[in-house]
Amino acid sequence: MMIRFLTVLAALLVPAFAPAAAQTSSDQPHTRIEILAASATPAPGKPMTIGLMLTPKADWHTYWINPGDAGAPTRVAWTLPAGTEAPGELAYPIPETLIVSGLMNYVYSHPNVLITSVTPPAGLKNGDSFPVTVKADWLVCSMEQCVPESATLSLPLTIGDGTPDADSVTRLAAAQAALPKPVTWAARYKYTGDRVTIAVPFGTPETVRAAYFFPLKDGALDYAAPQSVTIAGDQIRIETKAGFEPSTGPLSGLLRVEREGDAEALGFTITAQPGDVPAAGTALANESKDGSNGEGDLSGLLPVLLLAVLGGIVLNVMPCVFPILSLKALSLAKGNIAPADARRDAMAYTAGVVLVCAALGALVIGLRAAGSQVGWAFQLQDPRVIAGLLLLVTAIALNLAGVFEINLTTGSLGSEAVQKGGAFGSFATGALAAFVATPCTGPFMAGALGAALVLPPAAGILVFAGLGFGLAIPFLLVGFVPAVRRRLPKPGTWMIRLRAILSVPMFLTALALAWVLGRQAGVEGMTAGLAGALLLGLLLWWVGFRQHGGATSWLPAGAAIAVSIAAIALLPISDPAAASGGETSGATTLAALPYSPEKLAELRAAGTPTFVYMTADWCLTCKVNEKGAMSSAAVADAFKAKGITVLEGDWTRGDPKISAWLAEQGRAGVPVYMFYAADGTATELPQILTVDTLTALAG
Repeated sequence: MMIRFLTVLAALLVPAFAPAAAQTSSDQPHTRIEILAASATPAPGKPMTIGLMLTPKADWHTYWINPGDAGAPTRVAWTLPAGTEAPGELAYPIPETLIVSGLMNYVYSHPNVLITSVTPPAGLKNGDSFPVTVKADWLVCSMEQCVPESATLSLPLTIGDGTPDADSVTRLAAAQAALPKPVTWAARYKYTGDRVTIAVPFGTPETVRAAYFFPLKDGALDYAAPQSVTIAGDQIRIETKAGFEPSTGPLSGLLRVEREGDAEALGFTITAQPGDVPAAGTALANESKDGSNGEGDLSGLLPVLLLAVLGGIVLNVMPCVFPILSLKALSLAKGNIAPADARRDAMAYTAGVVLVCAALGALVIGLRAAGSQVGWAFQLQDPRVIAGLLLLVTAIALNLAGVFEINLTTGSLGSEAVQKGGAFGSFATGALAAFVATPCTGPFMAGALGAALVLPPAAGILVFAGLGFGLAIPFLLVGFVPAVRRRLPKPGTWMIRLRAILSVPMFLTALALAWVLGRQAGVEGMTAGLAGALLLGLLLWWVGFRQHGGATSWLPAGAAIAVSIAAIALLPISDPAAASGGETSGATTLAALPYSPEKLAELRAAGTPTFVYMTADWCLTCKVNEKGAMSSAAVADAFKAKGITVLEGDWTRGDPKISAWLAEQGRAGVPVYMFYAADGTATELPQILTVDTLTALAG
């Protein structure tokens, strides 16, 4: 479900000051706006065409009447002589589609004219003054930012015989030709599960090479979802994913059609009625996910993919990943690993990382396509997964501490074990590194993962695989670049000490997982998890004792695995609210209230400045921010002085309301920080917070 940001961004459009003097055009920082009239001497009692021409600067755009997932339409307020009827609604030309950070926008990146008409009162006489003034507010955006702009324009008209103004009439005629044509075709639509299909009769369907439906009603369909267009008999059939508020009555919108031989796209305003629609027909050769004839559909994929790779590289320094990578790298520094074996291990490690990241991403995409509002790291919302990770990390920590060894043959790490089990062990290590790294992806991956969830499935999975590739890059360098391997320290007794040191962050990770388990499943759940970890530790100590004595039987290890499975299966699950005592999860001084859409709407309607943050107990970045900048007394004092209310959304165990809010922001996971000012403007804060960043909100 994607709810657009209209209510957020529309509030931005209230200007602080009006221009000092009326004018027929205005050059704003990112847009030029001009008012046009068909005649400088309009005739009394006869309608006259008026146009507002908006020309955004290069790389900027304005919005259609329904802006899509984000944006806001142009708003106007007219000032007319007494007795003049207010103009009708603005007529918009055919828009373009534009995907920004995974959000579908309906925009104009070129000069566009919004048209209406004004009728001077019939009682006016020749020579009477007839000034037409309009105050226009609009939103103009680039790929990086949005800026509200405003201007007040005035036409000093005089009542006369309606003689056309040559220049204005020519421009207005071209603008009217760009408007969609209203038609009364017998269009039909039908919802089937989470899909909606629209069928529109069309006179020459064989000439259609692309089509796209722009809905007027917000929520009728998922803006960012692909629109599959086929020709079924004499009808254009469009199928896509339903939105969060399916229509029950007439469904109105704009049908854009591109035909063979036409230089420009055609636009038709249609109203579809509920009814039967034909089965899918012949696919269009140029069909694309957003109706743009294949151009720009994946234009944002490369930067998103690069950001995912960068995020994966950064994950290697996380406390639960770095020890694993370090030991795998040092295993290649022993001096008896052939270059071919080093390359084999690097490829196996990479395969494990990439496959797990891609599989988790595919699972998230599949569940969201099925209607579940899940996000990245969703698996950590299940206390059984946390319990399993607690036992696994405990075992790894004990292995690093030298309590027991892992190999497939003897009780020592000899060359025979390396050669026989190296590739498999490297694959399993990569898979583990990817799985435990998921809660640490926040700072660099928020935008990339959010975009991945609204890209076409194949492209989305590629982004998740890019995260895995970035995570594997350091080990690939060690395996494939001899110069890097030569720079690794030579083997010696120091490696045993280093292993023991690296066990410390793993033990700390286990401790953190036990705390998360307590937050999710209560004291009983945490006790069961710790009991399982204790029994597992004793059994692994027994395994190590037998290994040191030369025993090769893995029966004790099998018993350890059985204990692990039993501990997870028997884990008592309590209510999340009861587990946390009904309190918010963030240990800050901000006195946060629990988030709910109703509470946020209430605060915004009252003009109360509000700071909203979404967190989870298993999110490392969230906890660092909450224990750091958000716990500062200076921040608490500044918020109190400004009257800022704080709302916290706890996503530790999952919450569909929080998932829906994250989807609105185009985010796949936490943390997310948003500040709603008293004037209604919304600002998303960076994911690494500082005291200065937060106190500036109260400035």
